[in-house]
Amino acid sequence: MSSLNRLAVAKNKRKFHAFLKICKQDFSLQATSSGPLEGYRVLDLTRILAGPFCTMLLGDLGAEVLKVEKPGQGDETRRWGPPFRSSESTYFLSVNRNKKSLTVDIKKPAGQQIVTELAKKCDILIENYVPGKLHQMGLGYQEMQEIAPQLIYCSISGYGTSGPYAQRAGYDVIAAALGGLLHITGPQDGEPCKVGVAMTDLATGLYAHGAIMAALLQRSKTGRGQHIDCNLLSTQVYLGRD
Repeated sequence: MSSLNRLAVAKNKRKFHAFLKICKQDFSLQATSSGPLEGYRVLDLTRILAGPFCTMLLGDLGAEVLKVEKPGQGDETRRWGPPFRSSESTYFLSVNRNKKSLTVDIKKPAGQQIVTELAKKCDILIENYVPGKLHQMGLGYQEMQEIAPQLIYCSISGYGTSGPYAQRAGYDVIAAALGGLLHITGPQDGEPCKVGVAMTDLATGLYAHGAIMAALLQRSKTGRGQHIDCNLLSTQVYLGRD
């Protein structure tokens, strides 16, 4: 390894250990707004819409939201447009207000350690990975429960944690089609019609937000967190039950 490479590695290690030290501190909350959730901290491992919409609602209610994004590109919706405000998508800005963003490569041990340390200082963790992916990285509910028993861990997926579609990625329009929404939208006797906005994503985020609020209430009585499992298809089937 050249002298320059050794210097770069040493510099990166110093940065990592400095950041890890910050994560371990019992630092006081500095909420960006007041509200009923002021003083609560949310670790947001979600992207696109259902998860970010849920954490947006928690942020609107006063919680401090730490949004973890992929290094080099961040949440894909940062580039969804037009319209843009400066260089950022207004779509992204609309569902990621009141959040503090940081980039962490959670596929690497150093990134996994950072997320673990942050989880210890948080009240809520929300993720929308394919079921089982975070467990493979040591960041699943079972692992987090051991180190952060106070944590309310909310998983949002396409089709839940079991069943033939469990390992498929979740997309609003596919869950809406499977759940019957496209069939009851559009002209009578016409072809299935896509809804104008991602209603299944939004409704799932809204249900997740409600479940988290109930879990916080229960934690005030028991002192312990719990696992919440939400998925797009179940949401859409429930919405179309009548």
